[in-house]
Amino acid sequence: MRWSLLGLMIMSIAFADDDLDAAFDRDVLVISASAHACYRFDIYLALDDAQKRRGLMHVRSLPATTGMLFVYDGSYRQSMWMKNTYIPLDIVFARADGRISSIAKHTEPLSLESIVSTEPVKYVLELNAGTTDRLSIDADSRLLWGETFDYDE
Repeated sequence: MRWSLLGLMIMSIAFADDDLDAAFDRDVLVISASAHACYRFDIYLALDDAQKRRGLMHVRSLPATTGMLFVYDGSYRQSMWMKNTYIPLDIVFARADGRISSIAKHTEPLSLESIVSTEPVKYVLELNAGTTDRLSIDADSRLLWGETFDYDE
């Protein structure tokens, strides 16, 4: 009985990853942290409305160097929630140039409370809770991905 339960748990974790892989494109994002270090993350891209509504709902675990990047067409005050999200997250709000505007740390799983950016942003990055503190990611940090990367800086 124990082995059956363990096998079911392992299969459900693998299914969640396969499910995310099937629903989202993947890419790489780098965060240039204010502590003069850069950190690489494998990210799922939430680009369309259906992907943005789904986000990380029903995900039970996320590798330490994995996150989800929500990309919006323009800069607006963005509101996120944790409905059906089982893992606590750090939610990073970033301007169109990738500079971090604000961070909501250790969000409460399954909460329906709105988590709102402090100003208009184009990107929202969800990472495992505690990641931003552990890596000294703060308002002086910057997301480097796609159009946010500027070779002249």
